[in-house]
Amino acid sequence: MLELLTGSGLAAAAGMNAYIPLLAIGVANRFLPGLMQLPAGWQWLSNEWVLGIVAVLLVVEIVADKIPAVDTVNDVLQTIVRPTAGGLVFGSSSTASTLAVTDPAEFFASNQWVPIVVGAVIALAVHGTKMAVRPIANVATGGTAAPVISTFEDVGAVGMTVLAIVMPVLVVVGIVVLVAIAIAIVRRGRRGSGVPLQEPPAPSTA
Repeated sequence: MLELLTGSGLAAAAGMNAYIPLLAIGVANRFLPGLMQLPAGWQWLSNEWVLGIVAVLLVVEIVADKIPAVDTVNDVLQTIVRPTAGGLVFGSSSTASTLAVTDPAEFFASNQWVPIVVGAVIALAVHGTKMAVRPIANVATGGTAAPVISTFEDVGAVGMTVLAIVMPVLVVVGIVVLVAIAIAIVRRGRRGSGVPLQEPPAPSTA
């Protein structure tokens, strides 16, 4: 169960920012083996060239996602990248040793593709929510909310990544909090843009 929570938390983080969990597990495996140790088939994620490329892409993502209009284009482009990253981090972490998971055993071993698909689906769901929330907030605030929401998403991705590796039992709580905040942003955005949350009653003809 802890393996599943670890993978789910990292995949959810990838849905917000593809590169934060990828960089985190690569750095942890390379420099902090006591914190996380990837299985042999996933050691390439901690290769110095892979880490360098992911770090550069992370910087580009952080900047682009905070510029109104550019963030929308970036989200469209990330529709493939974020689910792919979600599949990678779920597939690698579900069989990795962490502080919370010391004996990952043969989790999903008989079907190696299953965790990759599960991670991709989780990341795609989070990414879809992000794509739905951002335009509403941008319209309601004239784009001024873009850097604020983007920063929140980055912090959320970092927090979810840390929870997934160090304390996976709290991943469910983290996901619930993120969903609640997303709903609150949508409701406030609709009010700010003048979109009614429900149909107004018909005027009386009496």
